Amino acid sequence: MSTVSPDVLVLGEPLVEVSASEPFRDGATVRLAFSGDALNAAAAAAAAGAHTALLARVPDDELGDALVARVTELGIDTGAVIRVPGQHGVYFTHSDPSGRRQFAYARSGSAGSTLCPDDVAAVVEDAGVVLAGGITAAVSESAAAAVLHAAERARRFVYDPNFRPRLTSAEKAVATLRRVAPLAELVTPSWPEEARTLLGLAADATPHAAVAAARALGAAAVALTRGSDGVLVGTAAEVVAVPAAPPPRVVDQTGAGDVFAGTVAARLALGDELLDAVRLGTAAASLSVQGRGGTGFLPTLAQSRAAVEETRA
Repeated sequence: MSTVSPDVLVLGEPLVEVSASEPFRDGATVRLAFSGDALNAAAAAAAAGAHTALLARVPDDELGDALVARVTELGIDTGAVIRVPGQHGVYFTHSDPSGRRQFAYARSGSAGSTLCPDDVAAVVEDAGVVLAGGITAAVSESAAAAVLHAAERARRFVYDPNFRPRLTSAEKAVATLRRVAPLAELVTPSWPEEARTLLGLAADATPHAAVAAARALGAAAVALTRGSDGVLVGTAAEVVAVPAAPPPRVVDQTGAGDVFAGTVAARLALGDELLDAVRLGTAAASLSVQGRGGTGFLPTLAQSRAAVEETRA
């Protein structure tokens, strides 16, 4: 770990990303990159001005060297990256012209999935804000235990449920959310499918009902992401709708939610009020969809601030 305590510590598994602009088929042209929810969020936090560290297990091979080099290139502190023997987690993605995605994962038994509470214990209490998500909790029992340990030990904890049915069951995702929500300063579920599934809501439930249900689990605050409808923020005092900033163009929506969570965590760590942090996170997420892949376009803090001002004009 770096000798300087990070503003933001992100837990998770960086992945090898193999993406195509055409449907999966033999002979398709693909692009190699590095992504994953934790890497996307950490990169966004760094772009938003926070000293950000990534806590992850990365294979000790040539591809791992390239991954760590990319992490450094994105401005992320690699002092908490643990190099270990093992295989990489990989995902394959195809985006159609509207930016919608298809995913195929190959990450079972990966080195990243062996993250455990002992890895977290040495670093989590030094961070200003710790960010973790449901994907990390879903990849293995030890990683789920690491997320819970982080929630219990962090000064400030942000949790992105990020439910992926291909990685875990709804029952397990709900159980994790119920355990960490009372420990979280902020949870960031997405509307509608994820929120309805994890919060046990009826099909005709409203976003306001989702915010209330998430807060009832014990979370201090909720930021319900609603795509082009913006974000609904709920605290003990109020519920506020934050409008989305229209993206200049849509190339790929991969990682937009991660960019939101990372940006919000960064700005909270740096002293912003919650609503200001959410406004910047919403703008950053909207701007990010003009790049391909999870870190294909990461807006600067100045660009995100300009986008916020445009929504107010």
